[in-house]
Amino acid sequence: MSELNEWFTATSEQVGYSPQSIVINLLIALAAGLIIGFIYKKTHKGLSYSQSFVITLVLMCITVSAVMMVIGSNLARAFALVGALTIVRFRTVVKDTKDTAFIFFALTEGIASGTGNYILAAYSTFFIGMVAMILSKTNYGSMHRSEFILRFRFNRESGDEEGYVNFIAERAKQSTIIHIEPSEDGIYLTLTYDLILKSGLTSQEIVTGLNSIPGIDNINLITASNDIDY
Repeated sequence: MSELNEWFTATSEQVGYSPQSIVINLLIALAAGLIIGFIYKKTHKGLSYSQSFVITLVLMCITVSAVMMVIGSNLARAFALVGALTIVRFRTVVKDTKDTAFIFFALTEGIASGTGNYILAAYSTFFIGMVAMILSKTNYGSMHRSEFILRFRFNRESGDEEGYVNFIAERAKQSTIIHIEPSEDGIYLTLTYDLILKSGLTSQEIVTGLNSIPGIDNINLITASNDIDY
């Protein structure tokens, strides 16, 4: 038993770590990866959620921890690893820019646990995780709830231009036209507005009112709560 314990705690000259240190580093990396995956799941918004990405975060954290132990303080191994990674091509497109931050989050915790910086790994996981949760709960960075992106098509021959201009002016606290796209035949205009509605008005009232104006169709009203594409 004493021999087994001695082997488990003895540092290998070839590896640079004892079996005990390797197990502890990998377990801490696993714990950090699971926490990061949980935080990502709780803070994710939108339709681009991927279970495989969450699993990737956990595995990445463990893998980076193992890689750091492989490198250790050996400069030759570090250069060899860089050379090996340049051969690999990653073609997966990151759908959400926030996903990139979580990738770096997992990399950081993997490096910290792999190099034995347990306190840094624990503190940084807790701090970055709390910041991510707070930003998600407070909806930080979102635009005003009454702001909308309005897009519709207008018939220049049969439509009432003054009608929709007055309609928007009466119901919007602030309106800015951000895009005009004429059709190839010059009959139609596709207009895109950035609107801040007056208090008490709903999006349904805007769509219904515009539908009653001659020459207007293909009405789209998008809530500008997070990301805007037009």
